[in-house]
Amino acid sequence: MGFFQKLWMLKPLFKDKAFCRLPVILTTLLGVVLLAFLLRTYSVSPMVTWSFDPTDDDFQSNYKILGSREKPKLPKQNELSISLEERNRLPPRNLDLFPNLHKDHIKIVLYVHNRPKYLQVVVQSLSSVEGIGETLLMVSHDGYYDEMNKIVEGIRFCQVKQIFALYSPHLFPVSFPGVSVGDCHDKDDPSKKNCRGNPDQYGNHRSPKIVSLKHHWWWMMNTVWDGLEETRRHSGHILFIEEDHFIFPNAYRNIQLLAALKPKKCLDCYAANLAPSDVHSKGEGWERLIAEKIGNVGYAFNRTVWRKIHTKTREFCSFDDYNWDITMWATVFPSFGGPVYTLRGPRRSAAHFGKCGLHQGQGEKGICIDNGATDIEVEETDKVANIKPEWELHVYQRQVGYKAGFKGWGGWGDERDHQLCLDFADMYHFRDTPSPG
Repeated sequence: MGFFQKLWMLKPLFKDKAFCRLPVILTTLLGVVLLAFLLRTYSVSPMVTWSFDPTDDDFQSNYKILGSREKPKLPKQNELSISLEERNRLPPRNLDLFPNLHKDHIKIVLYVHNRPKYLQVVVQSLSSVEGIGETLLMVSHDGYYDEMNKIVEGIRFCQVKQIFALYSPHLFPVSFPGVSVGDCHDKDDPSKKNCRGNPDQYGNHRSPKIVSLKHHWWWMMNTVWDGLEETRRHSGHILFIEEDHFIFPNAYRNIQLLAALKPKKCLDCYAANLAPSDVHSKGEGWERLIAEKIGNVGYAFNRTVWRKIHTKTREFCSFDDYNWDITMWATVFPSFGGPVYTLRGPRRSAAHFGKCGLHQGQGEKGICIDNGATDIEVEETDKVANIKPEWELHVYQRQVGYKAGFKGWGGWGDERDHQLCLDFADMYHFRDTPSPG
């Protein structure tokens, strides 16, 4: 006799007061059994969970085990890529000069391509930053270039670690992710040219130099947060800057203040910024904190935000725009389901300079000529922390610029780039199973 048949036979007894509470009791018991079943089921599920302390060793091991089922099929590495992978494992330099990092420090990541004159300006500005010796500076390279490497190797003002994007198109001159034999170019028709590739929404085929912008940023984020021994247990903020960002002397102290004030002053602020989202603005000069759209000059966020970004991998990897920042503004941030702001001060502590784009480097046709000179004026107030915790918050509720609904500038239509992007998101989160046989 089934369970519910037996229950039906007890119906006459419900008229008795002694049995009037039986349905409630049975419902509770069934709920407990169901909850126990669910807990048992999900405790062995291969899904990623965030219920662990990210600074705990158990979190790291569980996160790797509970990742994707299969190891991602990344492109075959060449000799240069393999040698750079070995360099990525080296410990930071200058440990003899700076043996310890300060408690609650904010790590800094500087990502670069091949503009040595720009890099020299940035490194010089960083050398004057108050507190720079307390932290670790990581330099992420898109490609390998001797002059860029030598500049970084000359840094003596803090711990410094170099990492190289192992699947940068600039490392693969004759194979994907670089240019492959048989690839379509420009507006080639694959059916007529018998070539390989998927055009973007405007009919243009992939350009390795262009797609490397987005690939490098995504590889770097996944590697810094989840792949490096020096950072994969770091739960606090990381500050990200580029090779054409001039950093003011008060930048580090200000970003420390902003990171601490963020949960107190602005619950909708996912990040902190050293400069306004309008790269031409020097700030309002008010005695108020500012909440606005997350900018791409000197931005910092913590591991909790990275986890949220990581859950939007498919949105990021499929959006047809080669710019990482426009992709974030147009697809990732709008998918968070609420306001997304950054917290900054009323005066900039970093500034964008130069005329050449990130990947208009050296040794190319149509090279962008720029001596890397800056006319940025550093005033006395820019040399010390100039953010006050007691300031009130001003919110720019009207977000200008790219937002949800923008269809993208293209350049990101090839399915191979989509897949490589997805693989980057999984490369530190797979369950490594033995080969059959």
